[in-house]
Amino acid sequence: MKIAEVRPILVGNPWKNWVFVKVHTDEGIEGLGEASPDNLAQAVEGALRDIGPMCVGTDPREPSELWERLHKALYLTTDGSALHALAGIEIACLDILGKSLNKPLHELLGGARRTKIRAYANGWYQGPRKPEFFAQRAKQVVALGYSALKLDPFGAAYGDLSPEEEALSLSIVAAVREAVGDEVHVLVEAHDRFNVHTAIRVAERLAEYEPTWLETPVNSEDLRALGEVAQRSPVPIAAGERLRTVTQFRDMLETTRVRYAQPEPLNLGGILMALRVAKLVEQHGALMAPHSAQSPVATVICTHLDACCDRAFVQETFDDFHVDWARNLFDPYPRIVDGYLEVPNGPGIGISLNEEAAAAHPYSHENILPLFEVGWEQRTGRR
Repeated sequence: MKIAEVRPILVGNPWKNWVFVKVHTDEGIEGLGEASPDNLAQAVEGALRDIGPMCVGTDPREPSELWERLHKALYLTTDGSALHALAGIEIACLDILGKSLNKPLHELLGGARRTKIRAYANGWYQGPRKPEFFAQRAKQVVALGYSALKLDPFGAAYGDLSPEEEALSLSIVAAVREAVGDEVHVLVEAHDRFNVHTAIRVAERLAEYEPTWLETPVNSEDLRALGEVAQRSPVPIAAGERLRTVTQFRDMLETTRVRYAQPEPLNLGGILMALRVAKLVEQHGALMAPHSAQSPVATVICTHLDACCDRAFVQETFDDFHVDWARNLFDPYPRIVDGYLEVPNGPGIGISLNEEAAAAHPYSHENILPLFEVGWEQRTGRR
């Protein structure tokens, strides 16, 4: 079996364009992967068009060998667009391998150790930055069966918080905690917003609401700052989504007290690199909560990863809170049942893309998530 074509597909999700990859073979088996970045979707599409011809004529059933060859040929360090492109190709090749063997992805990764993984909801607070709105929506999320949810209450903050903004942010967390009760896990996201001093102060003030974690409170690549916050924070720290190499994760786990590691398979160049990170997480006694802020395809990929890892704690998902038409794009669409994602058992990754439906929603340069602009929580893109 040989690769005949690598084809990128862009879909205009309103707050983040999605990038998918179809790998076609000379035997008719097709593989689906995802390569969506946070922004710069066209840059990833361009990388796929550059890298795709290098794959033609190779065996897709050897994804690890292909990945290593491409990584060396491209002389990569941590180029985000190229790593996302490699991730999409690798995942599509794993999909082909699974289909050719009639095996689900998790069996190719070592075998499932669980049949389901607890999910936490993200993307549910699309509306005004007011405590009463967050509280109302949080109740609705719990009513869907979730036992964990995440929010970024900090508005457009960057570096520091004014007293007024800090008070509002804390009141939002307080309102959510009161709305959902003590048994629901409340996870607080900070999107790399703060300096060390502000991050520690915010963590100290958040502690009374007993959040499960404070996520990426300072620049993710500044391990010295991250380590200081993790050491002094009364709230456990989660981090890692923006790291792009296994070495960076090794350094983070060895030099900080981060309790929850958040590998993002698409940032790392694919699921095989994320599996290496999972082994490091286990060796260092941390817990794993893979980052997944893209499409339902990414959710399914992470669910396979979770199935194989002892230290998998919880899985992020946006899938109940995407635009309505997203449900027409994927088969099957991931379902959260009683707060859990079930591990797929179909061959390959276990999800397909309806290209005809996808074509009705083209790329738009307006589809971005401006995290440091007022009103980004609306998730409507830049208008």
